[in-house]
Amino acid sequence: MSAADRVRAAVGAVSDPELRRPIGDLDMVREISVDDGHAHVAIALTIVGCPAADRIESDVRRAAASVDGIADVTIDLGVMTPAERKALTEKLRDGRPARQMPFGPDSLTRVILVSSGKGGVGKSTVTANLAVALAEQGLAVGLVDADVHGFSIPGLLGIPAGTQPTRIDDLMLPPVAHGVKTISIGMFLRDGDAAVAWRGPMLHRTVQQFLTDVFFGDLDVLLIDMPPGTGDIAISIGQILPHAEVLVVTTPQAAASDVAIRSGVVARQTGQRVIGVVENMAALTLPDGTVVDLFGTGGGAAVAEALSQPDEDVPLLVSIPLSPQLRTGGDTGVPVVVGEPADASSVAIRAVSEYIAHRGRGLAGRSLPLSL
Repeated sequence: MSAADRVRAAVGAVSDPELRRPIGDLDMVREISVDDGHAHVAIALTIVGCPAADRIESDVRRAAASVDGIADVTIDLGVMTPAERKALTEKLRDGRPARQMPFGPDSLTRVILVSSGKGGVGKSTVTANLAVALAEQGLAVGLVDADVHGFSIPGLLGIPAGTQPTRIDDLMLPPVAHGVKTISIGMFLRDGDAAVAWRGPMLHRTVQQFLTDVFFGDLDVLLIDMPPGTGDIAISIGQILPHAEVLVVTTPQAAASDVAIRSGVVARQTGQRVIGVVENMAALTLPDGTVVDLFGTGGGAAVAEALSQPDEDVPLLVSIPLSPQLRTGGDTGVPVVVGEPADASSVAIRAVSEYIAHRGRGLAGRSLPLSL
């Protein structure tokens, strides 16, 4: 191979931080020349003002400089033409028509809804940490914040205010935090403190666009942080994703667990399968051995028992103890599974992630993309 070919191979292997694919496969590498140890590399970014431009330039420079015999590197950053962007979006869709939902019954992506009956039980905190724990196991993870009226996922994951998806024509690339591709209505509001006061049709359209217009790529797991209760969004997602699996989050308190049962019942009525219960804010053991059960006991077990059927056991997966570290991580945007991996709450959430990661995908009845 010539020096230019070796540089092209090294540069082409650089991954686009938003698309998570090699820039060589995305046709972003243009002219490359080498003259007396000096490499000249031209790269075409997807859009003007690409937020990943600095990262791509740095990674490309490092890759080119790593080739034997290269002493200096010059990078020229350009922008794709409309025709090149169209070809790119068609390649990313892999033959699927525009605005087609890629998470249908035949998809190999596991779609898991995290639901609750009442608000304030820590459902979003559990979802955010669970997503990060799954990503740390090497899975490709996406997260949809479907709690449109009470969105909190961006803050829980430390996504800076004002961060928006990158648009390539009619595709939106979700921001990535802690290895999780994330979308939330909060990313589209000019004022981060603005309230969303929408009714059914707008809510349905928003959720549908999150699932069709956002390009997540190939995912192992898509988590959806559901709003509390059994309202418009629960009904819409039940219609769009009747094959999804459901995790029900509750606290030990009867006032929360009694209502949590209803969310599982409604999910099952749409055809979704309840795969487990997570009890949050369970008893905390103090250093002196004192046990503080601020919200009582038994709520998670009661939900699991009520939702179990003769042919379908619904287990209580874990009881996550009250944890100052879990709360602090949510406030600072550093999930507890990252910031305090030894904390009892982190250990419990990782146990749920391992259960999901090692649980079968349930491929019965699905067509597999195989050819003879």
